Amino acid sequence: MQAAPQVVAVRVGRMLTAGPQPSARDRREFQRMGAEKVEAFAQSWQAMATQALAAQQQWALWCAQAWWQMALGGWMQPGAWEQLARGAQQRLREAGLDTALSGIQPVHRRATANARRLTGQRRSRR
Repeated sequence: MQAAPQVVAVRVGRMLTAGPQPSARDRREFQRMGAEKVEAFAQSWQAMATQALAAQQQWALWCAQAWWQMALGGWMQPGAWEQLARGAQQRLREAGLDTALSGIQPVHRRATANARRLTGQRRSRR
């Protein structure tokens, strides 16, 4: 479901039809719209901060393990440095993607819920 464009289309259309003197129902919806955005993005930032903290802890543990691997003789193995470098790149890339994904999820949940509510759709069971 492409929720965000659908929600924007419904709400912009509603704003246009409401005109300069929106009804009480429209004013409630517009106020709800603003409050939902603030709440969704606060949840998003919280989720990203939590994920980033977890990623930092995992990274520190991996660095300590890599250091010990090298200190205990791994430095004498020909491909050890290259393998560790590739592992570091992969872990950092995955940590960044996981952090971004955790930030998108609260906004996506809110947008899809709004799309269903505004269009009168029922939630499908998977």
